[in-house]
Amino acid sequence: MSDISMQYLGLKLSGPIVVSSTPLSESIDNIRRMEDAGASAIVLTSLFEEQLALESRALDEDLSRGTNSFAESLDYLPEQGDYRMTHESYLEHLRRAREAAGIPIIASLNGFTPGGWVRFAKEMENAGAQAIELNTFALATDSKQTSAEIESQLLELVGSVCKSVQVPVAVKLSQSFTSLPNLCMRLEEAGARGVALFNRFYQPDFDIETLEVRPSLHFSTPSELLPRLHWAAILFGHLNGDIAVTGGVHSAEDVLKAVMAGGSVAMMASALHIHGIDHIGRVLTDLRDWLEKREFASLAETRGCLSRRSVPDTSPYDRGNYIKTLSSYSLRQTMAAF
Repeated sequence: MSDISMQYLGLKLSGPIVVSSTPLSESIDNIRRMEDAGASAIVLTSLFEEQLALESRALDEDLSRGTNSFAESLDYLPEQGDYRMTHESYLEHLRRAREAAGIPIIASLNGFTPGGWVRFAKEMENAGAQAIELNTFALATDSKQTSAEIESQLLELVGSVCKSVQVPVAVKLSQSFTSLPNLCMRLEEAGARGVALFNRFYQPDFDIETLEVRPSLHFSTPSELLPRLHWAAILFGHLNGDIAVTGGVHSAEDVLKAVMAGGSVAMMASALHIHGIDHIGRVLTDLRDWLEKREFASLAETRGCLSRRSVPDTSPYDRGNYIKTLSSYSLRQTMAAF
């Protein structure tokens, strides 16, 4: 039987499928089911920076009144009761998850400013987290804020957290940065052991009857995998750290593509909501069948085989792909007209 074990963040994993942040992991029973189905690690739901700010405001109203702009910004956030866990209950859930599972449990922090992250990252480590994922989401809406400032803020955050804990830290990025190779290299220099590509960009929808802007959530589809594969393939071989592919992973084919691009693991969430937790086992069965039919002794043998560094023609990863794709489409359309 082919060996499907992989390494991620210095952790030896039984397979390539890691459950990414999802409400499903808020149940200890579900965590056990995920492990039984073949998940090799689990990223818990994120604790939000804004949630910590709301808790701090509740404990010390004078502090929150100190900055008017900050107090106003809190009015646009969910109320404290809307979050499913307080930070204390999050830590308790982390402890229980670690006790219940034999696979690594990865804690997750979602935000973009240092604030209390260093303190809480330490608490996560003390509660048993075997790694921490910094789920960063920065959206440039202020015309006075430069891209360099956004990157500097991110690097400061990552550096401060990495210096404060002994467990490995991964950074989950959005795909909106101008030069991902440069940023990932600097994140590695700041102490990050890996990057997760990419954070899903949840865009609001407009209700034209009530004239309201509303949150909109849709499960991922396999079509979302393509930009993740593209950038994983470009980054592979240029970083010492690991790459996780997350977003659009639904099948064994998707997992194989993620690894062939250079990913150490493929993260799955939406597929579990759509098909159930047992879907992990079916994907792993298909994965093993594919490897054995092609006589691969291990999944690790395939890692990076389709990366930019490994293929003889790199044009599909560069501007040449853009030109070739549009030109071939135009040619087909022209021929079809005759």
